[in-house]
Amino acid sequence: MDFDLTDEQDLLRNITSEVLTRNYDVEKRLKVIDTDLGWSREVWGQLAEMGILGLGFDPDESGQIELTVVLTEIGRRLAPEPVAAAALIPGGVIAELGDDAQRKMLDDVAEGQTLLALAHHEPGMRGVTMRVATRAERQGDSWTLTGRKNPVLAGDCADVFVVSAELPDGGGVGLFVVRADTVSRTAFRTFDGQRAAQLDLDATPAEPLGTGGDATQGLQNALIRHQSALCSEAVGAMAEALRLTTDYLTTRKQFGVPLSTFQTLTQRAADMYVSLELARSMSLYAAMSIADGVFDPVIAARAKLQISRSGRHLAEEAIQLHGGIGVTSEYPVGHYAARLTAINQTLGSADDQLRVLARGLDTYGTVSL
Repeated sequence: MDFDLTDEQDLLRNITSEVLTRNYDVEKRLKVIDTDLGWSREVWGQLAEMGILGLGFDPDESGQIELTVVLTEIGRRLAPEPVAAAALIPGGVIAELGDDAQRKMLDDVAEGQTLLALAHHEPGMRGVTMRVATRAERQGDSWTLTGRKNPVLAGDCADVFVVSAELPDGGGVGLFVVRADTVSRTAFRTFDGQRAAQLDLDATPAEPLGTGGDATQGLQNALIRHQSALCSEAVGAMAEALRLTTDYLTTRKQFGVPLSTFQTLTQRAADMYVSLELARSMSLYAAMSIADGVFDPVIAARAKLQISRSGRHLAEEAIQLHGGIGVTSEYPVGHYAARLTAINQTLGSADDQLRVLARGLDTYGTVSL
């Protein structure tokens, strides 16, 4: 199996890295995330000019591997722009299920003019599940939605929401397009410096996505793509956290010698590298499966489980090996740890992924030696 990037994918990685590196260091990032928006409209426009905000909308031009390349660099630079949450994931849903009029909106998304958000998660919901309490009601040719969505990533700034709701008479779960100006939303800041919102829907006017009807499979595919995107971002964050740690061990001196001369510390750094490579392999496995048209919740759970375990290991070790400076706001390691912790909890923690895998135990065969 060929794991090498194509020339186009390699170029995409390089230009993404160049733009984000030019715009963000620790000091610049802290200033940006302390603004009301929490990210830079200027950087967003640069990403749009590069075509990044439209990746995956046309599967003949780009797909999950390209998303993986971009989001790994976003994780590496810890860029706060909600590229996946406000463009690629909800945009991919509209591209897959929307009608011609709805797909036209994707031009504005790709150009950075319109922000989207996928509103599926609800209070008390754990992991990836299709069961929702939000209700859709039909009145003639029109639809309304009633319920609460929280947290909605990038929901504080979205112009248009793609909302999941239970259809009448057991018709499954439908997806609806809802304009932001018709929704009551409460914005808040997450502990890793990003933004989200709570949406309160009370007989809110909604437009069915595409032809309407049960969109359970399309929604599940979108959530699996989002899990893969989170895995890719986490790999980038882990790689940079490891680099910072190894650099620190080679420059920081104790008892007159670099910390890297202490065997126990270098062994711990080596264990961090092993965890990173395990995470990278599983992230590629998930992305390549999606690229081949395989949307398997078990594969997604396996990848997210390894990402959660590796992310926690690298975050904890990076802070421990840095000592007190590792938890200061002015040093980046603590921010990488916060982002990795948030990714672990988004769309299901390690425990939630184990529950998914445990439910399929009866389908596995028995190996006899």
